[in-house]
Amino acid sequence: MSKEYSFKAVEDLVFSDDFMFGAVMREPKICKGVLERLLKIKIDYIEYAELQKQISPFYSQKGVRLDVYVADSERVFDVECQTYKIHDIGFRTRYYQSMIDVDTLLKGNSYSDLKESFILFICTNDPFEKSLPVYTFERMCKENAGVVLNDKTHHIVFNAAAWQSEKDSELKDFLSFVKNNEAKSDFTREVQSMVQSKKFENTFINEYLAWNLHDKDVEKRAKDEGKFEMSIDLIKSGLLSVKDAALKLGVSESVVKAAL
Repeated sequence: MSKEYSFKAVEDLVFSDDFMFGAVMREPKICKGVLERLLKIKIDYIEYAELQKQISPFYSQKGVRLDVYVADSERVFDVECQTYKIHDIGFRTRYYQSMIDVDTLLKGNSYSDLKESFILFICTNDPFEKSLPVYTFERMCKENAGVVLNDKTHHIVFNAAAWQSEKDSELKDFLSFVKNNEAKSDFTREVQSMVQSKKFENTFINEYLAWNLHDKDVEKRAKDEGKFEMSIDLIKSGLLSVKDAALKLGVSESVVKAAL
């Protein structure tokens, strides 16, 4: 028998929790600070981009959403935070990249107008099990590593579990905060303060509850039809992945994980 889906109480949420992460990163000053620490670059300003209507249904129906999709004058950034181990991160970066590129082209731009893009995953568990704090992936020629494609795409995975191995002090402190929820610098204390303030905002509370109640309602309907139990059994038998089960049922992956 699978467990009933339950979600965290608002007062227990931390920065790395999906809904809280998205809410806090909607604050331009925080978002700018996070990006500058992750990439060791300067951001001139933050503009929160919205996907075109033609694109939005495709990524929402696939059970994913861009946690934070921002842009400055020359670059676009998609930042995701994952608190559970994922094994298909390469396919996810490929999918998110396609959404961003097609969105740009649908706005009437040509290929040469595509901005430099960064797909960033902040993970609390090491998806590659190589104990590196940062994994950077860029396209280069297999026959000659000195030849690069120069498509201006960057896919970077940050492993907060290996924060102690990071040499850059600001990035090390941020990754430690993501992993341990302990703020030890001015910036992470500012982030922590924002997290705490969100817990008292009526809009945030109502949206968080509505977001979870939707998942709970979809889960109940799936259980009534026998689909949920069947999917959980298939996962436990190794015949179905958590991601595919979530897509099939129309719920978030956290709902499926909670039932295992």
